[in-house]
Amino acid sequence: MNATGMKATEVPAIAGAYLFEPTPYADERGFFCRTFDADVVRSVGLDPDAFIQDSVSRSVRGVLRGLHLRSGAGEAKLVRCSYGRIFDVVVDLRTDSPTYRNRASFELSGETQVTLYIPAGCAHGFQALTETADTSYRIDRPHDPAEDVTIAFDDPELAIPWPLPVTSMSQRDREAPSLAKVLQHRES
Repeated sequence: MNATGMKATEVPAIAGAYLFEPTPYADERGFFCRTFDADVVRSVGLDPDAFIQDSVSRSVRGVLRGLHLRSGAGEAKLVRCSYGRIFDVVVDLRTDSPTYRNRASFELSGETQVTLYIPAGCAHGFQALTETADTSYRIDRPHDPAEDVTIAFDDPELAIPWPLPVTSMSQRDREAPSLAKVLQHRES
């Protein structure tokens, strides 16, 4: 832990991914914590100024979003559950990565305010575990819908153990192709 009350921990299953873990200060009023620290981000070799857009999504229990990926140069992002709890999944789809095709899952929560750094070239998805779950994103490129790629959340090759039955998802996510089809399309 450094003086800022936040530490960075590598994610072994996904090369270049990190968890940024703050130390919330709690008292009878609730809590306060730092959710972003440029010095800590810089300490692991990332450029804190590269993140140019912040977004938030609100989901209800059982909602599943993903698996999403950006084509082209990809998109690096910082993801944090700012309220509630989510089951978060990252799949490494960088062909030159030592952890290519690995997946890792995490429970992110408003209680801990842990932020997950997801490198460009990795697919990402999550499921809301609480009645309300707010998920905050900080991305390093402007969003271009023409670059959106979606992979089936229930692809048997990935065998992601989603913790709840899916109560709702977008039509795009529901109709997403398999990982094999996405990879075949990327290679052609």
